[in-house]
Amino acid sequence: MPETMLLIPGRSSKQGTSLNKGKLGDEYLDITSTVEINADEMVRLGFNSGDRLRLKNHIGEAVVTCVSKKATDLPEGMIFIAYGPTSSRLMESDTAGSGMPLSKHISVEVEKIG
Repeated sequence: MPETMLLIPGRSSKQGTSLNKGKLGDEYLDITSTVEINADEMVRLGFNSGDRLRLKNHIGEAVVTCVSKKATDLPEGMIFIAYGPTSSRLMESDTAGSGMPLSKHISVEVEKIG
């Protein structure tokens, strides 16, 4: 059964350094297709670091790998992903005049796959 969570895309230092090596490189694609989830919530949901998850909303869907984050670093109900091709699949095209898609509160269904 999918769990609804709040996806928060953002910049990360690893994403920034891998971007310098190229957007098509394995390192960049790996970093931008990995989500961080509260460790306590991962236990509750039966997820383990390295599991593949499907994120889905009314815009699209994406397959990601999950890793745990200390419960004090990421609240329950939220997941973090570094900006990139994967997070873009879940964002509205409307930029509200800013030139940047609205991306700080994307409701997604999360489910473990394969």
